[in-house]
Amino acid sequence: MPEGDTVFLAGKKVEKALAGRVLTRTDFRHPALATTDLAGSTVLGVRTVGKHLFFRFSPDLSLHSHLKMDGSWEITRPGSRWRHPAHHARVVLEAGGVQVVGFRVHDLELLPTAEESRLVGHLGPDLLDPQWSDEHEARAVAALTREPGRELGLALLDQRVMAGVGNLYKCEICFLLGVTPWTPVSELDAAKVVRLARKLLLANAWRHEQSTTGDLARGRRNWVYERTRQGCFRCGGRLRVEDQGRDPHDVQARPTWFCPRCQRGPSPQLRSSSLKNVR
Repeated sequence: MPEGDTVFLAGKKVEKALAGRVLTRTDFRHPALATTDLAGSTVLGVRTVGKHLFFRFSPDLSLHSHLKMDGSWEITRPGSRWRHPAHHARVVLEAGGVQVVGFRVHDLELLPTAEESRLVGHLGPDLLDPQWSDEHEARAVAALTREPGRELGLALLDQRVMAGVGNLYKCEICFLLGVTPWTPVSELDAAKVVRLARKLLLANAWRHEQSTTGDLARGRRNWVYERTRQGCFRCGGRLRVEDQGRDPHDVQARPTWFCPRCQRGPSPQLRSSSLKNVR
């Protein structure tokens, strides 16, 4: 699933391409929007909130979408060949010689701009909110510590805690904190967790390459995420990958990479062993 920084960058790209332009053609290939025609509307801008994206049109209308696992927004020119099959296109917007196509985008809905909070009001603070403040951090800390016994990895993926962290950053944040993703939240400095999450997303918000090591070379961008063959970027040791989830909040199980040498704390194997000893 795209992380918050991926959605942020996609939003900035399409905003640069369309903002201030008048739509000359729209094509909504979605049952609920099939008869919608926004030609003549002006694109006012694009807003991202965590992994949600809103196109804003005049006078007071927003198009909401979510990329989920496989969605993308592509910028091209009318008549150009698309990089994806046409049957994957869900939205086509044209203005001033520019064409923006939403491929496999999900949760499409048109709504008054004033009602955007109906779809994202339940989320925690957006880690890439340009208006981020101490109040945002305090809200995220409060949400993170609300369930002290919850596994850190699951709490990080819960968008109601803070919006924008996906599986990549979940694994990397836990590594940089030196704990396994199964470590209870109560064992961490919650403010440190929130600041690290925001720091990593900010560092990658304006580029396609996602690096948590500071190195942009292929194969050197992450400490543990998807490094099963290469091993830990710090110690070179063999990594473990285990599924984490589901939890009572319905966070879907995800493959989770961690280094047994560099990260302390519980893991599925250790928990299983301790349960056998109790019996």
